[in-house]
Amino acid sequence: MKSIDTLRFGGQDVLPLIEGGKGVSVSTGVSAGHWAAAGGIGTISAVNADSYDQDGHPVPQVYHGRTRRERQQELIRYAIDGGIAQAKIAHDISGGKGRINVNILWEMGGAEEVIIGILEGAPGLVHGVTCGAGMPYRLSDIAVRFGLPYYPIVSSGRAFNALWRRAYGKAPELLGGVVYEDPWRAGGHNGLSNTENPLSPEDPYPRVLELRRVMRNYGLDETPIIMAGGVWHLEDWQDWIGNPELGPIAFQFGTRPLLTQESPIPDAWKRRLLTLKKGDVYLNRFSPTGFYSSAVRNSFLQDLCDRSERQVPYSQETGDGYEASYGVGARKREVFVPAADRPRIAEWEAAGFTEALRTPDDTLVFVTPESAREILADQTACMGCLSQCRFSNWMQREPYTNGQKADPRSFCIQKTLQTISHIPTGADEDDVVDHNLMFGGTNAWRFGTDPFYANGFVPTVGQLVERILTGR
Repeated sequence: MKSIDTLRFGGQDVLPLIEGGKGVSVSTGVSAGHWAAAGGIGTISAVNADSYDQDGHPVPQVYHGRTRRERQQELIRYAIDGGIAQAKIAHDISGGKGRINVNILWEMGGAEEVIIGILEGAPGLVHGVTCGAGMPYRLSDIAVRFGLPYYPIVSSGRAFNALWRRAYGKAPELLGGVVYEDPWRAGGHNGLSNTENPLSPEDPYPRVLELRRVMRNYGLDETPIIMAGGVWHLEDWQDWIGNPELGPIAFQFGTRPLLTQESPIPDAWKRRLLTLKKGDVYLNRFSPTGFYSSAVRNSFLQDLCDRSERQVPYSQETGDGYEASYGVGARKREVFVPAADRPRIAEWEAAGFTEALRTPDDTLVFVTPESAREILADQTACMGCLSQCRFSNWMQREPYTNGQKADPRSFCIQKTLQTISHIPTGADEDDVVDHNLMFGGTNAWRFGTDPFYANGFVPTVGQLVERILTGR
């Protein structure tokens, strides 16, 4: 395999190997610090990171505010405190080696306030800011304010062009690199456009080449492009390394660092990774963000799939194909559904799915009474973790609602990600992991076939980086 050379990031020559940021207490200061100590770029997540009490125990993120806006202010404070704590941990572990970046999701509630609070509270401990999940136009302004390199995450040359023309062209000297996150292969939320087919992955090479062409139009010939999504063995990418057509290339690993000794995810999650088969991770559209997201098939996703299958259109008035009367809710408010759907509704009700919940698309979704109570309770308890949420109809600017019905076909993403990363004492780990959202890249099935992980071997971060450098 071709050898890879160091690249300059944040004023230091480092291995062009980046740990991908994973939110809600997964990309921690421990994993990031060890990745940097191995010579690469570690990434701490600013998305609801853990902070700690005087005894070193994680501070529970409990919300006391009476309104969503009040609870969002609590969430922002938790996120800032957690980000500062993780930056200090990463700095201490890295020992000055490598680089430490912080990752923020632009569509997170209070994103700008959070990242500014972290950078103010951890001066000199962070070497760059990575940001995606939306169009973070103000990322360059934040970078200028703190004198730090910034790394926007895009999924096309077109997206970068829009960011450059509107904002980044004013701060080219701090553009440390551009992350190309493959919208079909990366874990978590992905940037598929409305014109791209989620079932037809495109070859990343021509897409990255187009991104480089756009960058060269602005004199960014030597600014690194960071390939993210689907990267496993470097030997799979030999044609990219040292390729003058592409220019400087680095590689980001988001899924592989999940399975290390320093990874904070529960052991049950790690065991599940080792059993995955090809196709067990797939793109879905259930996220309250409205983005596609890549996650492991489990009971949690299956329930969402089944819930959407138990769905019929309805109208407030009879006629135009809506002839059958149906009573919704405790007061049995009359609506009308297609007569052809009445037998299906009867079947669902006989199976226990007796509660009909309205959606923003003028449909009814049928769930059990227990599920209905949980959905409504989660919507009521919304703490504004997103700038806009389809599940709870939250919007972080006045009037603090998107004007739509809350969508029961989605879920509270903050709740499920906090649960899977902080399994309650006494709970069955395997059961919790199966019934909550488990993000992962589409290549996660390779844990079970890669001989590096034979017999359930779980490496340290240092061993993983060493293995990656072999190319195999």
